[in-house]
Amino acid sequence: MTFRGGSRPTSINGNDYKYKERIVPHYQMSVALKSEVRKFNLVHLLIWLLVAAQVAVSHFNLVSPDTVSAPYHWEYPYLLSLLPLLCSSLSLPKNNISYLVISMISSGLFSVAPLIYGGMEMFPVAQQLYRHGKAYRFIFGFSAVTVTYLVMVIAVQVHAWQLYYMKKLLDSWFNATQEKKKK
Repeated sequence: MTFRGGSRPTSINGNDYKYKERIVPHYQMSVALKSEVRKFNLVHLLIWLLVAAQVAVSHFNLVSPDTVSAPYHWEYPYLLSLLPLLCSSLSLPKNNISYLVISMISSGLFSVAPLIYGGMEMFPVAQQLYRHGKAYRFIFGFSAVTVTYLVMVIAVQVHAWQLYYMKKLLDSWFNATQEKKKK
């Protein structure tokens, strides 16, 4: 009996085909990095919802200004950080490099830049709170500058790690496409 694909394999225990069972390392890395990016996208969405809730509650006068103070100026451009979140989410299913690059660039513009501006905008108020112990804006009885700085510290860390993992993912995808072009 002859083998349809040519000659028969020399061994019948399957050792000749071990290379077919191996998963290429950049695919394993891509799956792991996608998981991390998705986790940070979820945390980014939660932070965005907090900021959007404060802006909406203040804008539509849903509660008294004594309960939830007016948002700071940096919070309005931060609402645009939904764009990098959407681009990042769209890039993951099909390994779309273009969407991932757009997400990284717009994350710097719409996420990190408003946070930096917000840190500078709120610094005099935080300094006054530290030196004199006087707060004029409150969120549910807590100093608005303290609560907002806490959210900002978490947001900066989330965006930094998010950008780090997106860069690693971009490198992984780029290396995979370069290997395909070489073959």
